[in-house]
Amino acid sequence: MTPEAFPKPAPVPPPLPEKTDPGTAPPTGKSKRKSIAVIGGGPAGLFAAECLARQGHAVTVYDHMARPGRKFLMAGRSGLNLTHDEPPALFGERYGTSLPRLQPALEAFTPAQLRQWAEGLGQPCFTGSSGRVFLKSLKASPLLRAWLERLENLGVTFAGRHRFAGFAPLSAEATPNDTAPQKLRFTTPEGEKEITADATVLAMGGASWSRLGSDGQWAGLFPPRDCAPFLPANCGFLPDWPAPFLESFLARYEGETLRGIALSFGGVTHRGDLTITRRGLEGAPLYALSAPLRDALRAGSVPPAAQLNLRPTLSASEIQRRLSAQRPRESRPNRLRKALRLTPVERALLNELAPDAAAPAQLAQAVQALPLAFSAPGELDRAISTAGGLKWAAVDAHFMLKDRPGVFACGEMLDWEAPTGGYLLQGCFSTAHAAAGGVAHWLAEGTGDKRPA
Repeated sequence: MTPEAFPKPAPVPPPLPEKTDPGTAPPTGKSKRKSIAVIGGGPAGLFAAECLARQGHAVTVYDHMARPGRKFLMAGRSGLNLTHDEPPALFGERYGTSLPRLQPALEAFTPAQLRQWAEGLGQPCFTGSSGRVFLKSLKASPLLRAWLERLENLGVTFAGRHRFAGFAPLSAEATPNDTAPQKLRFTTPEGEKEITADATVLAMGGASWSRLGSDGQWAGLFPPRDCAPFLPANCGFLPDWPAPFLESFLARYEGETLRGIALSFGGVTHRGDLTITRRGLEGAPLYALSAPLRDALRAGSVPPAAQLNLRPTLSASEIQRRLSAQRPRESRPNRLRKALRLTPVERALLNELAPDAAAPAQLAQAVQALPLAFSAPGELDRAISTAGGLKWAAVDAHFMLKDRPGVFACGEMLDWEAPTGGYLLQGCFSTAHAAAGGVAHWLAEGTGDKRPA
């Protein structure tokens, strides 16, 4: 099967700004032009391919889907959130315990540079009130089309329906600086195929939304010691409620939204909307707390309980005052509806989770701190992203696999996670940029053209 062609080429684009270059000069002479295999056609793989092609290498992107960028397009359906505009220290905190390994990559390819890259493809951006950076088109498809045209002009080829099946065995004499070509195996509709590459970048993603390409099957090709199990991240949760109530509540209120609420867990609070689905509760506040909630569920037998504030813009004293102003003979549902404009779904939650709260002070406490326990995170395949994957201990500072010379990894296949808000895409682009720089450094070291790490 010959690599599939990209769309009709556009005019050759200008080079990336100096700061976005992988950090090495392009090869000079045919002897330094190398064949690079990039495995994975998501944002990380495509950006690694762009960086390497700009270094003058012959790059082929292999992917088991027919066309690249399927999950990228899905992410852009509600307006592509490319990155986030906030102070670097605060931005870095979003990556949790992985920040020490990610920080050099994030500093080498920053949110400002990612925005500049998108605008260089003719896709202007804007910053929303929350600091999220969006494309003005609010669509991923125009960006992807322009990107693929740029890659075509840079000489990148694409081989679809190529599923990575593993490496050919290394020789016993292989060392971390061994630049012998890699032998890679793929399964294709025409059968198994073996290709040779001077260096390889792995960008095969996580394990959510398998129908769009991220199925995590690649983990079985690595030693178990090198991979952490995949876990759902930025996901919904199933409430820990009695089965009869849970079933009837989810069926009756499916599609309803708890608007403008605040959700707190572990001393951290996030505001936003929660949506009721057949699978439980979903929404930005829950996604932001998904990692600690998920980890608490895995660590103990007692379901962790968050606190749900149905009226975070009102103080407890104001809620109590409004409730006290209602006529004593009014029923509790009427008092809540008239005083606080609680919706039927909000009143149903109060009835189930705080049935004995009657006095204004008790009701005010319940409205602002309703205990919301969870029994399980949403299913892995429907999570926005995943934790787990290739452990940091398996790669060096240049993102090269320690036991596989010339093979680099980037994007969501590495074991890191971040909340929604542009942090996931930024991490993918930054690690891709770093991995491409690692390839350049490794090839230079192997050919005697020494450059600083």
